[in-house]
Amino acid sequence: MNVAFAISLVGLICLGVGLCMLLPLAVALIHAEPGWLAFLGGSFVCCLLGGVLFWSFRDRRVKELNHREGMAVVGLSWLAAGVLGGLPLLLSGDFKSWADAVFESVSGFTTTGASVLTNVEAAQKCVLFWRALTHWLGGMGFIVLGVAVLPFLGVGGMQLYKAEAPSPTPDRLVPRIADTAKALWWIYVLLTAAEALLLLLGGMDLFDSLCHAMATMATGGFSTKNLSVGHWPSPFIQWVVTIFMILAGINFTLHFQLFSQRRWDAFWRDEECRFYLALTVGAALIITICLWLAQGLDTASALRLAFFQTATILTTTGFATADYTLWPPLALAVLTMLLFIGGSAGSTGGGPKVMRVLVVLKQSLAEFGRLIHPRMVNPVKLGRRTVDKQVVAAIWAFMGLYLACFALTTLGLAALGLDGQTAFSAAIACLGNIGPGLGPIVGPVGNYASLPEAGKWLLSAAMLVGRLEVYTVLVLFIPGLWRD
Repeated sequence: MNVAFAISLVGLICLGVGLCMLLPLAVALIHAEPGWLAFLGGSFVCCLLGGVLFWSFRDRRVKELNHREGMAVVGLSWLAAGVLGGLPLLLSGDFKSWADAVFESVSGFTTTGASVLTNVEAAQKCVLFWRALTHWLGGMGFIVLGVAVLPFLGVGGMQLYKAEAPSPTPDRLVPRIADTAKALWWIYVLLTAAEALLLLLGGMDLFDSLCHAMATMATGGFSTKNLSVGHWPSPFIQWVVTIFMILAGINFTLHFQLFSQRRWDAFWRDEECRFYLALTVGAALIITICLWLAQGLDTASALRLAFFQTATILTTTGFATADYTLWPPLALAVLTMLLFIGGSAGSTGGGPKVMRVLVVLKQSLAEFGRLIHPRMVNPVKLGRRTVDKQVVAAIWAFMGLYLACFALTTLGLAALGLDGQTAFSAAIACLGNIGPGLGPIVGPVGNYASLPEAGKWLLSAAMLVGRLEVYTVLVLFIPGLWRD
């Protein structure tokens, strides 16, 4: 493996992070906030470090990355972005410690939305904008953005896309991967702009609508208000956010087919998408009935609350309009189950992904048939395509490793003194990039500020592991990755 060349590309990503810090710097200058100096300093450090790494280790002889270099670049780039993104947060004075600043930054880039801010509205607007921007960059993937410019550097980008794309089998939408990245980003920008415009029409100001649109399409969850989206009681605003959360949880290759190829039945033809939508509607209807019977809400309010909270948990966005921990036990149980599913493969959502859950269910049902007819051949299919046995085995391996990471994170938090409910929900909320968990401490009305610093570092690592789907991070610790 060409370690020097991989480091040079990590430097390029650091340089990009530094340039992006100029946007919140402009926000600080517009609102006359002292935080402009923090973002100027952060941008300078990132650009200097990125420039040194890129030019010092650049190797013009390398024309194509192999899969090992691709995984190394992705894993190290996300780690670097998370750490460097916390620098202006610490310098701004809105965060008390380095652990808090890195936790918030990693939570942003991984689109988790877990926060240590106890009073969001007291933070500077430049800080709030940076949180939303880290969401938006991390949502589609900062690496995918870089893929669009890699051809100009004389390297191919397919290895980066395979390692970063949140999907078991990422699709190449058009012949060239750079065109793929550009197509994804244009769709991403279009949906973000559409939501921002609708929120603006619904009564949000420009700053709030832009921040919430970026956080929604990234399935992130950072809000500019202490009450999250619940700050606005407008049914129109809440339904707009709900619809765009659901759209963000759909495989973006289907958005590409809809927008670019005019395949109007793209969503319905895809079995994973049908299952995802069925989960959303089914869970929301169960919760609606629970709220209607137990809390006496009218049908319209119950539907709005149920669909919003179902979408925000299933897509791993993490917004809130109510304290769902006070809901009836059945409704809370449904939401807890959704914590272990996540969005569709190829979406900006986190979690194990609907595709994997669907394949596991199909494989489990097929085993029942083999108990009755041992010689029966019953392959697992998604739509009309047969899923290769090696892919099924890889999915089972991923699920096992994912649950192992969840168990170890839970035990680690419990060892630090957290109660069982908090440790359990904080572990799955951060590993699944969801944000809020259960209970009064890390629930929808709480935050992660009171956790010990060691717990914040542990959860920061869990967020990175979950965002990059376990393997891309854990493989960095295998010595064989770094050998020639």
